[in-house]
Amino acid sequence: MFKVLQEVNDRPAPFQFYTADELWTNEHTSKHMLEYHLNESIDASSRKKSFIERSVRWIVSHFKVDKNTEIADFGCGPGLYTTRLAERGAIVTGIDFSNNSLMYAKQVAAEKGLNINYVLTNYLDFETIDSFDLITMIMCDFCVLSPERRKEMLIKFNSLLKPDGSVLLDVYSLNSFNQKEESATYELNQLNGFWSPDDYYCFVNTFKYEKEKVILDKYTIIEETRKRVVYNWLQCYSKDSIINEFGENGFKVEELYADVAGKAFSSESTEIAIVAKKS
Repeated sequence: MFKVLQEVNDRPAPFQFYTADELWTNEHTSKHMLEYHLNESIDASSRKKSFIERSVRWIVSHFKVDKNTEIADFGCGPGLYTTRLAERGAIVTGIDFSNNSLMYAKQVAAEKGLNINYVLTNYLDFETIDSFDLITMIMCDFCVLSPERRKEMLIKFNSLLKPDGSVLLDVYSLNSFNQKEESATYELNQLNGFWSPDDYYCFVNTFKYEKEKVILDKYTIIEETRKRVVYNWLQCYSKDSIINEFGENGFKVEELYADVAGKAFSSESTEIAIVAKKS
């Protein structure tokens, strides 16, 4: 038991492990993630419906989206943005590796008569001969990637953009990092059975890495016959650090906002939305 508790409370190196598939491709957890996506009253897997509507209106206006605009949404989930952008006439591709989310998105598209290209794959592996006017990655998805994967992602974005195309994505700011506290808790069937249909204890350890400005929520799920560990990493940024990271990977950051609905950035913002073009 002592050894197990040591493992539960062990602090890994930043981005040492990558377990996104446990959330998005596991049949049980991905169904719960879809429920969170579709819950319009909470900001969990997706933001509230009112924010998404406001965000899409801003995107359409800011990037002059029309019937000729080709958009790729990386981590599109159940199509909360892709559906609305296609309704505005855009030519839309959605990329995600949750089969449950994409099945829902495809069903909605069929019901609405929308021709949206959905691709079931890890967006790090996405390949196409198409090019895009706008690439989006929303809900701070960029922050869960390691430095090496973020570099790979930006190189991919650069190769997929048209010459005057733009990237829009959001990240957590240092205010988010500073507001987070380290903690260690455990609970029977934590999150109302989110991790398994069977009984389990879930130990949740929150670690902060001051030098790297990284937060880790580490979930150790112990069932009667097995133990799993899920790592949820979040990279946090200052204005300068996100501008520099984009600059080092072939982009020039043109604008910064407090969110992907165009709210003005301030020193109090907990997120940073970035509009960037090829440098």
